[in-house]
Amino acid sequence: MKWGPPRRLAGLAARLGLRRGTARTRFTALYVTLFLLSGTALLVIAAVVASGGSRSSRTAPDGGTDQPATEAQAQGRIDALERQLVQAHDTQSRQIVIGSAIALGVMAVISVGLGWFVAGRVLRPLRVMTAATRRITADSLHERLAIGGPRDEVKDLADTIDDLLGRLEGSFDAQRLFVANASHELRTPLTTMRASLDVALAKPGPVPETTATLATRIRAELDQVDRLLESFLVLTRTRHGEFTDSARLALGPLAQTALTGRAKDIAAKGLTVREDRSDDSAWVWGSRTLLRRVADNVVDNAIAYNDPGGWISVAVQTEGDEAGAVSLVVESSGPVLDQRRVADLAQPFRRLGADRTGTGQGSGLGLSIVAAITQAHHGTLDLRARPDGGLRVTITLPRADGRATAKAPGTETGVAR
Repeated sequence: MKWGPPRRLAGLAARLGLRRGTARTRFTALYVTLFLLSGTALLVIAAVVASGGSRSSRTAPDGGTDQPATEAQAQGRIDALERQLVQAHDTQSRQIVIGSAIALGVMAVISVGLGWFVAGRVLRPLRVMTAATRRITADSLHERLAIGGPRDEVKDLADTIDDLLGRLEGSFDAQRLFVANASHELRTPLTTMRASLDVALAKPGPVPETTATLATRIRAELDQVDRLLESFLVLTRTRHGEFTDSARLALGPLAQTALTGRAKDIAAKGLTVREDRSDDSAWVWGSRTLLRRVADNVVDNAIAYNDPGGWISVAVQTEGDEAGAVSLVVESSGPVLDQRRVADLAQPFRRLGADRTGTGQGSGLGLSIVAAITQAHHGTLDLRARPDGGLRVTITLPRADGRATAKAPGTETGVAR
């Protein structure tokens, strides 16, 4: 069943700025409708009662025709007074009905505001629950709604959501612990296999060319698996908020270090580097290790998916005043990309080429690690396909003003349960 006021009430609600389609609007409309129905019923009852009294007042005793003249004159005087009384009663009844109708209209207008206020009070716990639920993400499942008050339907709903968050937190923690333990455990056999290859190639005597080629290929795959496990560990540590080396950092030197460390790869592809580090106030709070990984990953991505003889642009920018933000913008040339696919690159194992296939261009976790680290530092990652080909990666982080009272991301206390 749909709740809705009459057309005039709907127009009044629209003029008062009441949003259609919300529970508060529907409750208000229901309240006003019930008020109008009950008020109209009372008005009808009052009119019926007044009409009945008027009819009873019109009934006068019949004195007959055989009365003396003096009595007839007296009876005529009484009849005239009764008629005046009936007219006065009718006039009073009409005034009462008209006044009641006017009062009902005025109270109907007032009831809109009262209904809106009462509905807001009733729905306030639900708004608090909605706002708290929106703040809770996969990285803050330890938070709870913790709604107080009497044991009613709203309290039961809040407790049910808290229980659900608890189960989700346990499931996520178990998943992250499994990934971390599996990554650590798999490193030992990888190290053993790598050492066995080295021993086999180091044996005296000539090594067949096919054996050497196979060993080189296997070692490359082992290195790829090792990098994949390292990426898993970085993702797990980032989502746990483990920042043991938080400090005030400048993004410019991190980007410069990433470019310098990949000079050979850049030269091998014949890429031209455009660098803009003119802003020396681009300081942020964060983990040096993780933010260095961010710079390395975006530069690696710009090199791996670039065209031979293309270009890379790296810029560090600041926005606003001391409470503004700092952005690391890395652009690169390359093939024309579909923005819908580019938007999914922050998900694990998504590549610009074939999905989940061995392309030899990384594990597909580079930008997902960038997204996780950026989110852990309360920043944003924006991926845009360039109209003439290539990709624009923008990493925006809160700016550090250098004061001693500033706090690094990850050091804030969470919401108490």
